[in-house]
Amino acid sequence: LPDWLGPLPPVPHNNGPHKSAPLGSYLSGRSVFLETYGCQMNVNDSEVINSILTQGGYNITQDLQSADVILVNTCAIRENAEKKVWHRLEYFRSLRRKNTSKGLAGGDGGHAVVGVLGCMAERLKHKLLEQDQLVDLVAGPDAYRDLPRLLESVAGASMQKDEEGEGEMRGGGAINVQLSTEETYADIIPVRAAGACSAFVSVMRGCNNMCAFCIVPFTRGRERSRPIASILQEVRLLSEKGFKEVTLLGQNVNSYSDFSEGGDSKPFEPQEEGSFAVYSRGFQSVYKPKREQAVRFAELLDRVAEIDPEMRIRFTSPHPKDFPDELLHVMASRPNVCNQIHMPAQSGSTTCLERMRRGYTRDAYLDLVRHIRMLIPDVGISSDFITGFCGETEQEHEMTLSLLQEVEYDTAYLFAYSERTKTQASKHLQDDVPEEAKSRRLEELIAAFRSTLAEKNKAQAGRFHLVLVEGPARRKNTGLKGNTDSGRMVIFPDIPIPSSPAEGSPLVNLSAGDYVIVQIKSSTTGTLHGIPLARSSITDYHSRRSACSYGTPA
Repeated sequence: LPDWLGPLPPVPHNNGPHKSAPLGSYLSGRSVFLETYGCQMNVNDSEVINSILTQGGYNITQDLQSADVILVNTCAIRENAEKKVWHRLEYFRSLRRKNTSKGLAGGDGGHAVVGVLGCMAERLKHKLLEQDQLVDLVAGPDAYRDLPRLLESVAGASMQKDEEGEGEMRGGGAINVQLSTEETYADIIPVRAAGACSAFVSVMRGCNNMCAFCIVPFTRGRERSRPIASILQEVRLLSEKGFKEVTLLGQNVNSYSDFSEGGDSKPFEPQEEGSFAVYSRGFQSVYKPKREQAVRFAELLDRVAEIDPEMRIRFTSPHPKDFPDELLHVMASRPNVCNQIHMPAQSGSTTCLERMRRGYTRDAYLDLVRHIRMLIPDVGISSDFITGFCGETEQEHEMTLSLLQEVEYDTAYLFAYSERTKTQASKHLQDDVPEEAKSRRLEELIAAFRSTLAEKNKAQAGRFHLVLVEGPARRKNTGLKGNTDSGRMVIFPDIPIPSSPAEGSPLVNLSAGDYVIVQIKSSTTGTLHGIPLARSSITDYHSRRSACSYGTPA
């Protein structure tokens, strides 16, 4: 769920970290509060950061007030995301002024060390350090291994100042925003939230697509894929620990190409002349992929799904260009690979898509949607849209509205265009759509999406779903919540039910991580409501579906 709405909670650790160089004497044993903004990749990065820091001698805390080190893992995809972080940094400064008795960054009487990590750190670099007493440390997405040294550098400089009688213990700041062409953190075991039944597994980092509006290639660097052996090992460990769902992550996850071992993929052969390399029919890119003899995403997905038939497998975030038939066939043939596909359209207008450098037309996108639904009939499709992009006309906006209505997405992430420095759009196009027009168009897109989604959800009444229980519903006393295979949220009563669909099964109470068959009774715009019938498993549910024991599930 690409989330720019606010901070995610800190991640308490519950498993062993990787091996790392030990800390010196300045900050060893100190507490770290880590706050996360942004996408799933940032959540997983925070788990990696926690692993690095716990091995370095730090204690992870969820108590901001008592923390010796405050770190913010940031997002830079839109201006609003950065504004939230700036406001948060101002709050941290006020906190430091109030709490002058904390022994931090080199001795009693100091202040908490504050660090900005991730994409915003990579984009703004020294500007963050130049802001008056806001930040001590800046580290980009490929510099997390260096965090213990950076923290020691800040603490050491502060201690030296104190010893020399120069007043407040604050150094000049530490920074590492070097992008890497190789870093994937493949050897690090992420520190995940205690009690979780779902996990993120990063399989690749970076992006080569260079869409006109997007800052990701400049904050995350070039594409590089993690060796498949390390991915399979991590998934096996998660299976052994009882995790029931894994989401494979990457900025362009389905362009995965691992050369560490020979794959089954055939050499890539361009189908058309010109500056673009051709992918799926009608899709292009500004770069020619290097994939000869590589393990590609379809093979990775198949091998991950094979590890545990009772573990659901999802993936995000893909690009529409990288959906070859072999990938779709893996999804259709593996019951534990979820029938959910994220297909970021960004616009419904071919002319606007061309300015965005997306590499496809409206017709090509719709053809792919129809092809996917033919191969995977019950698939749930989600998308991203940007309204008010440079030069967008009312006619182009209307085309986007009509695409929303025609495809009938299950989920849509809708945003007004926000110019980012360094991008192709900032260099060569003019952000000329008035803010009032952007706001109005965004409201119209939201209204159109909600209207089609409400109708889709009404049609779910009477249908059956296999739901993975996540835990209590957000509102108290409303039961349990979980997600269907196709990514729909379901709320249902927390009542004793049969332990299996078999006749005469004893009654049990459901827990997070259980699979349960739910019949849908009603819906709201964004949520399905149903009745739990029996606890089940992926294997049993799909065998009964084949025998039509539970009607036509979705």
